[in-house]
This record gives sequence, structure tokens and C-alpha cells, in this order.
Amino acid sequence: MALRHEIDDGIGVLTLNRPEVMNAVNRALLTELHGVLQAWRFDRTVRAIVVTGAGDKAFSAGADLKERATLQPDEVRQFLTLIRDTFALVEALPQPVIAALNGLALGGGLEFALACDVRLAAESAAMGLTETALGIIPGAGGTQRLPRLIGPGRAKEMIFTARRVGAREAEAWGLVNRVVPDADLRAAAIAMAQQMAANAPVALAQAKFAVQHGLGVDLASGLAIEGKAYEVCTPTADRIEALTAFREKRKPVFTGA
Repeated sequence: MALRHEIDDGIGVLTLNRPEVMNAVNRALLTELHGVLQAWRFDRTVRAIVVTGAGDKAFSAGADLKERATLQPDEVRQFLTLIRDTFALVEALPQPVIAALNGLALGGGLEFALACDVRLAAESAAMGLTETALGIIPGAGGTQRLPRLIGPGRAKEMIFTARRVGAREAEAWGLVNRVVPDADLRAAAIAMAQQMAANAPVALAQAKFAVQHGLGVDLASGLAIEGKAYEVCTPTADRIEALTAFREKRKPVFTGA
């Protein structure tokens, strides 16, 4: 099984499960991943998602180059379309997605993490978009998502040099949100996911929508997007539940309605 997936108390956990090849991404893994994401996209029991890699060496070392060497040009194009579509699906999920980087995150591995909402890194983690050293460029969103996250200057440095950055440097650049001891990474990611999942699902989805779609527009348009997203939350039962719980001095119980 190239991908392990489980749901525990509202938290979906995806584990890239090819540790023998540093969790490199091949067509079988992508196909399985795409199918699970499509199912979870509409599953109201999944409130937040954590993505990590099997073993302690890598989140993902990127595309499986051994498989890539066997592909014909048309098959390479099909692979690129599948990986782009899959990472775009990650980004478009209504649930918040946390990448727990438990080792190397290179090439497509880092591009996967960039499509997530939040990135936590183990102290031993290292990451980079190393494609130019292989005669190609980042082809699964890296040239677009990385500069939006850390700025064009630093993104160009990473892409043009193909060098790896350590967890602390990545944190300083804003590439990862937080660095934690290796042994605490999974627990930290689950704890953050639980904190997110405790909030109203519709509000989470609309907040994510507003941020994602407001990034590439002018402020006035962004504020209009925010206003429309707010309007979606107004008639929900969860909003009434939050007000009632506040009045009754208890924690709200959100249902996603």
C-alpha cells in the first residue's frame, strides 16, 4: 500500500508509505492519494487533515526518478497533469491541511507541502526545490506557490541554486510555520489539527476560501471575497450554537450545519 489513510476523531491522517524509496511519488501513489482526497473532500466527519511520510528519513524525496526514466513523453505529461491536479485538490480542500515534514522534502515532496495550509518541520528536516539540478523546473506548482509564500527573491535563490535549506532556516524564511523536536512532530501536528477541528467547519472552509482566493487580487476585491464568505457563515446553525454556548458559558458543539 503506497498510501496509508485513517480517520480518528475527526482528524484524517495521510502517510506516504514508500519508505524504501524515501516516500518518492509515483503514479500509483498519486492515483491512490487523489482518490482519498476526493472522498474526504465531501466527508463531514473529516474536520482537519495531517500529511506525513513513513519512516524517519523523508516526508518525500519527490518524484520517483526510476519510474520517470521509463516513461514516454506523453506519459510524463500525464504524470505532470496528475500531480498538479492532485496538489491543486489538496489546496482546494475545505478542511485545513497540515504537512508534518519528518525528514527530507525535496522537489515534488516540497511542492506537496506547499499546497498544504500549514507546515510543521522536525528539527532534522531539510527541504528544497532541486529540479534545476536535474535539467527541469519545479512542475507541480513550486514556481508559483513558493514565491507567494516566502517572496520572489528567496524563492528564486532556492530554485536557481537547487540547494537544500534546513528546518531553522526554513522557519526564519516563513517556509515552515514551526520547528519541533523530531520525536514530537506527529503529536504536534495532531494537536494543531485537533485545535483547528474544534472550530466550526463551515467557518474554517470559508476562512480558507477567503484567504486562498484573496491572495491574488487587489484589496478591494479581496474584501469583497471576504464579505461573501462571511455571508455564508451567517445563517448556519453553528453560528447560533456559538452564540448560545457563549451565553451559557460552555464550549460550543459544532456539527457543520
